[in-house]
Amino acid sequence: MAMATALAATAAERAVLEEEFRWLLQDEVHAVLRQLQDILKEASLRFTLPGMGTEGPAKQENFILSSCGTDQVKGVLTLQGDALSQADVNLKMPRNNQLLHFAFREDKQWKLQQIQDARNHVSHAIHLLANRDESYQFKTGAEVLKLMDAVMLQLTRARNRLTTPATLTLPEIAASGLTRMFAPALPADLLVNVYINLNKLCLTVYQLHVLQPNSTKNFRPAGGSVLHSPGAMFEWGSQRLEVSQVHKVECVIPWLNDALVFFTVSLQLCQQLKDKVGLGGLLGGSKDPCHTAKVPPDL
Repeated sequence: MAMATALAATAAERAVLEEEFRWLLQDEVHAVLRQLQDILKEASLRFTLPGMGTEGPAKQENFILSSCGTDQVKGVLTLQGDALSQADVNLKMPRNNQLLHFAFREDKQWKLQQIQDARNHVSHAIHLLANRDESYQFKTGAEVLKLMDAVMLQLTRARNRLTTPATLTLPEIAASGLTRMFAPALPADLLVNVYINLNKLCLTVYQLHVLQPNSTKNFRPAGGSVLHSPGAMFEWGSQRLEVSQVHKVECVIPWLNDALVFFTVSLQLCQQLKDKVGLGGLLGGSKDPCHTAKVPPDL
């Protein structure tokens, strides 16, 4: 008798848990998806390029370059959507205190691939969520887990594009189109690079000197790096060169900071939903073995 009562109680508890799990799949999941879409739409607005509709070209934003270590490089970068539309830079040469001024040619813009890629990943995440609108019924926890994994992958990639600048060799920097965008042309002993790091737009200026054929220095070409140090060597054309001075200046882009916050909050929401669904599947989803359920392949 006692065993029958216990079994009945266990069955009743399982029925309650399964009902709660169905509610989780049908109601709470969609509530979280709506919240995610709202947050990611806000994030996408930070990357939106006005001018794709009727609003005219993207507005220009001017940012003053600064450094806590040196005042040898000063200037202003002008950002227009995902492109640098102007760079106006002054460089004080340490040897003779000569002041060099260089700026973008008026017909040139420099696309910031990191911003473009981050925006594309956000758009992909929003598309994944939009494919599971209010009318869609999730039948298994595994479906939800797979969707969250796909969304989190796009958000992680978007965040990584802003937080992890590309590592470039010095010849790659020399060969980039950025070096040919300035008027007057950059002196042969200068290289410049521009990249995003977190919420900052960074400009690096490398001063170079030629290593003479009779130099006693052991020539070892530098590999890829986000920021090369003085002493780094490379070969360009018929010359061997060495970095003698490095100047890094930067400016904070407030809307990039907003975007990074939105990515973090969205990833936390995704993980919280995964944890709930995973726990719900263990407690009440006896008919929903998340690790074996078949899910649609269209994510």
